[in-house]
Parts: sequence; C-alpha cells; structure tokens
Amino acid sequence: MTRSAWMILPRQVNDMAFFLGIDIGTSGTKTILIDSRGSVLAQATGEYGLSHPQPMWSEQNPEDWWQAVVKTVRTVVKKSRIKAAEIRAIGLSGQMHGAVFLDRNDQVVRPAILWNDQRTAEECAEIERRAGGRKRLVSLVANPALTGFTAPKILWLRNHETRNFERTRRVLLPKDEIRRRLTGEYATDVSDASGTLLLDVARRKWSGKLLEKLELDPELLPPVFESEDVTGRLTDAAAKLLGLSSDVIVVGGAGDCAAAALGTGVVKSGILNSSLGTSSVVFAHSDEFRLDPAGRLHTFCHAVRGKWHQMGVTLTGGGALSWFRQTLCPEMRPSAGRSVYQQLEAEAAATAPGSAGLYFLPYLAGERTPHADPNARGCWIGLTLSHSRGHLVRSLMEGVTMAMRDTLEIIRELDVPVREIRATGGGAASPLWLQMQADLFGHRIATIGSSEGPAFGVALLAGVGAGAWSDIVQATTATIKTADTYRPSPATRRCMEPVYNQFRQLYRSLKDDFQAIASLPARS
Repeated sequence: MTRSAWMILPRQVNDMAFFLGIDIGTSGTKTILIDSRGSVLAQATGEYGLSHPQPMWSEQNPEDWWQAVVKTVRTVVKKSRIKAAEIRAIGLSGQMHGAVFLDRNDQVVRPAILWNDQRTAEECAEIERRAGGRKRLVSLVANPALTGFTAPKILWLRNHETRNFERTRRVLLPKDEIRRRLTGEYATDVSDASGTLLLDVARRKWSGKLLEKLELDPELLPPVFESEDVTGRLTDAAAKLLGLSSDVIVVGGAGDCAAAALGTGVVKSGILNSSLGTSSVVFAHSDEFRLDPAGRLHTFCHAVRGKWHQMGVTLTGGGALSWFRQTLCPEMRPSAGRSVYQQLEAEAAATAPGSAGLYFLPYLAGERTPHADPNARGCWIGLTLSHSRGHLVRSLMEGVTMAMRDTLEIIRELDVPVREIRATGGGAASPLWLQMQADLFGHRIATIGSSEGPAFGVALLAGVGAGAWSDIVQATTATIKTADTYRPSPATRRCMEPVYNQFRQLYRSLKDDFQAIASLPARS
C-alpha cells in the first residue's frame, strides 16, 4: 500500500458518530468508545501476562494482545448499546519499542521482545560502532542506542537466533501488529517509529543511512504515517469478528507516551505530562526539533502533525508498587471497601515524608533516564528494625517520584518552559502520589476529567481522521478539561530537598556495584 492510497477526504460526521481508542499495554489492553463530543460511553480491559525466560528478559505472545482486543471491543460495543454502523474509526496506541517478528506468511516467528527487556547491551554497542560513534548516531536518529529500543532487538535476533532472523520478513511494533490483524496493512506512525532508533526524527522518515550502516533491509519496516492519517479499513473478517462495519477506518495512532500526552491535552508548549503507569514518563511538547546534546532525554516525533516532544522514562514506575503488592503482600485482600492498593497507600500516608531515612531505588528493570544503565538494580537503603510496611511503601512511592524528577531537572536545564504539569496513568488515581509529585517537582499537578489516558488520546485521533475535528489541537481543546489541582507544600518541599539530593548520590555510589552484580552468573 502506498501512502497516497488512504489520503482521501473523510466523510463528514455528526453527533451520532463514535470512535474507538485501543491501547495495547504491557499488562493489558484497554478499549474505550467515545462520541463526537469526547464523552466516554464505555470502556473495557483485557489482561494478560508477561514472560521472563531469563533475568532481565521480557516477552509476550502477540496473540494475547489480539484476543484482548477482540474481547474488549465486543464488550464496549455491547455496553454502549449503540449501532455498530455508527462507529466510524479506530485509533491505536501501544507499548513502545517492542519487536514483533513476522515471516513471509505473517506468522509470528517468536515471542515479542518488549520495551523493558535488557538483553541487548552488546547490540547497543554494535549500533554505536557501526554508526560511527554515539555523537554520529544521535545526529542520524536524535537518540543514543538504548537496550529497550527496537533496533537493538533486531540485531540481537540476527546475532543470537540466526534461523529466526532469516525467517523474518517484517518487524512491527505491538500496536502495528494489531493494525495488521485489523486491516491487513503494514503501517506505523511517526511517534511510535521514533522509538525504534531507526527513524530520522528530524525528517519524520526512516533513516536510510543508519539502515545501510546496520546492514538491515528497509523492507523489514512498514510505511510511516502521521498519527491522524488513515492507514486502512477493517477487513471483512476482522469486522465480523469484532461486530463492526468494514467501513471503519483505522488511523496511524501513537505510541503510548505520545497518546497519553494527547489524552491530557499536552499539545502546546509549556504543558507537560506526568504519566505513572507500569513505567513512568515525564513528557514535554516541542514546536521545534531540538536535541538533548547528552542524549539523556528522548527526542521523538509527537502525535501532533509536524511537532516533536522530549521525554524521560523511568522503566519501573507504578510497576514497582504492583511488584510489591504481588511479591511481598500476596495474602492481602480488599477490606472495608478498600482495594489492596488503597490499604497500602493509607499505610504510606500515615508515615512522614522522607520515610524515616529509608530510600528506594526503583531500578527493578534497569534504568533509562537519566542513567541509561541496564545493569542498575532496585534496592532499599537505610532499612532498620524501626521501619514498618508503611515506610517501605512510602519510600517506594517517593523513589519512583524522585526518579521522575530526574527527568524534570533535565527538562528545566534545557530551558523548556513548564507552566503546568498534567498527571495521567494509574498513579493519577492516588492522591498521595499526586501530592508527592507536587512536593518533589515544586510545581502544581493537575488531573484530567477523563482518566482513560492513551486510549482516549487515540480515540481523539480516530475522530480527527474521520472528520469530527480539523486537527488534534482542536480535538483536545474541545474535549479535555482539568479537574483537581495539587499544589506543593512549602514545608514538605524543604524537608524533601536534602532527601532528593541524597537519592541522586546513591546511584552514583552504587553504579560500579550494580555492574559487578550483573556480571555474576545468573541463578534462579
């Protein structure tokens, strides 16, 4: 399919048009249905698991994503009680950087390798060497080679699973594998493609120069579209399976970080997004292409046509609290109308800021921003007999928030304007975590009336593609309003500044030890 094949004028829609947003996340797929006013009519989530065949590896079966999509789409259509023919468009979001390897018959060659997989340190070094050094690599694709990115995964397959690499004819990102199942088309969007390390981010197209240096066939990669562009329509088979019309269009969509930013209205300079999901992200819109010379922040294409963004990623954000609950509190059950997470949050709230000198480094899956260190490890430091479970939980939440502040400090250092920070993700449901962000960031934190995050952002893109709004800026302005605001406490700010400074020092002190630990033979 050529780019021009779907560059058609969409038919005009009225208030009876509806749009689906589908977000293929790490722990589950979320699907929402909105109308032309941006009201969320129904939502559903389908969960699935992760596989960790070796320490620091992370994989999933793409078939699990597809089954979750089918289940959630059918559920929201049933819940909403609207006519399937009134659903006009679908927007796709998904976990970034994952690699789905397909053979000539579009069969999955092996389990998908995910964004939080850390096996590719040697391939990152290979990419820098082939590119002519780190500085040259950043000049080609705006970012250094990081273990989570897609390009190192492709090289890892070539280096370690030669037969699987020889079978591979196409490499797709997670949401784009779902697009293929929906439409039969290969396509991606500029925001998600930015995270492959193979996109010329400044020019918004694949980097032929880097592909040549890496000896990778450009045909491995799908065509690239802007996020609101129409990339195909549902096949008859997919439409029948989902209970939809084959007239439904599918737009380019966005990587989950850019989609979450759209879902909070971060489409103009000065507004930042703070996202606390499995990972955590601090995201800043940019009207112009600009780089962090040190490569600490990612510079990617935004899901706003012709715009960019900078962001930093903490690999383990809310996922650290999920790990704590599952691993250390398996016996806890909902009680008195409160979930396990609400009970843990209450225990944390009962302890004072600073957690009585207890620190948590949230590097359970290595770290990306600002350290770019796959060997970093999670740990509590300062633990004594006087500490309670509440201290453990509070220090964990503080550690994640301080890791996010590391990104914010770089953004400030680069003179990116910060007028307002809008929170999203599962962490935005926690008043304690929101107040921690306000106190540690030294800035007010606003929540959004809708908590649907990336799924809402791509549902808006679907509406743009179908003609409900002229562009995504108009769509977000018309539909997104802030709700609660959390303001910094001066007293807590003064208390937490030395705590944050000590937190930053701990990684520097332990970096060599992390490297030594990682070099030890792995034992289960």
